[in-house]
Amino acid sequence: MFTPEYVNIFGIPFTFLPHESDESGDAPVVTPKTQVEALPERAEYQISWPNVVRIDREYKQKLNVDIARIPNLDIEASETRLRADLAPIIEGKTDLEKCTKIDLEKLDAELRMQRIIFEVAGQVYEQMKDKCAWQLQGTKYALLGQVIRWVEEYLDCGAIQINPPLFNFDPLRRRIIMMMNMNRIVQHLWDYIRLEQTESLVPILDTSKKVFSTADMVTWFTSKPCCITKHSQISHCVFDSAWESTEAYVLENNPHVLAWAKNDHLNFEVGYIYEGVYRNYRPDFLVKLDNGTMLILETKGQETRRDIAKRKALSEWVEAVNFLGEYGIWHNAVSYNVADVDGIINQVLQR
Repeated sequence: MFTPEYVNIFGIPFTFLPHESDESGDAPVVTPKTQVEALPERAEYQISWPNVVRIDREYKQKLNVDIARIPNLDIEASETRLRADLAPIIEGKTDLEKCTKIDLEKLDAELRMQRIIFEVAGQVYEQMKDKCAWQLQGTKYALLGQVIRWVEEYLDCGAIQINPPLFNFDPLRRRIIMMMNMNRIVQHLWDYIRLEQTESLVPILDTSKKVFSTADMVTWFTSKPCCITKHSQISHCVFDSAWESTEAYVLENNPHVLAWAKNDHLNFEVGYIYEGVYRNYRPDFLVKLDNGTMLILETKGQETRRDIAKRKALSEWVEAVNFLGEYGIWHNAVSYNVADVDGIINQVLQR
């Protein structure tokens, strides 16, 4: 988004770097930018939220999992690479003439089912150990043993279906596909364990700054489309799509909305795990309603598996913050159409 800058490189022919254009050329046109800032005179529209760095889970000492209740996991074989090629790189270019095939079927000697079980169980246990308050250190090996047993039962119960079904009858290819989709299997089993075995959610706040607010936003500049706000402490609402601009207009004119803000440069993030990787999720809008409750509103058309993981994490964040009882009552919702925003607000008011 910034104006490109060019340099001259002498001595070594860096052919992959852009070279400075003719000095006699016209100067680049700079797109006008809008200053977005938090307005102190609009303190009445300030929105604050707890700065949650993570959510710990307190698990039961003896964990019981009903394998039969875990929903099936479908894996598409077409989305898994079963062949790979290796080629040397000479002077920054791939030498395809020396390309050799890496036969993944040779991994059969290493891909024993017991190894897959330990790999999955180890990843599930690491997520439990890092993201929950499992404080009884003397029982950690017993916990790992339980997880290994669950994973073994889950992998053997036939709940993992590979499409096309032909792969289910080839033990070698089934093992390879399961190993290549290890993150999905871990995520699937981990979600169910968290849901069934959690006694309570404990939000952990940042001790250096427990509460953030719209007043903390640092002034920034944008060349994206935006509009001036009236019922927000942030001077402008920056649009990433026409859909967001319409919903911002609805929030601005809804009589039950006391204050609202587009979640842009506000540092409001919710951590979640997707495919074994820890990520941050930024919902679209923060809304303060006239009954004193807070609404986290997300705009979305078509949901993906990653979006579903985001929704689960946000629901857990709301549940944990409401459990504290110190930061008001929070709700979260998803808008699938610009016409349903008013209806979502009315539903929240009736809860």
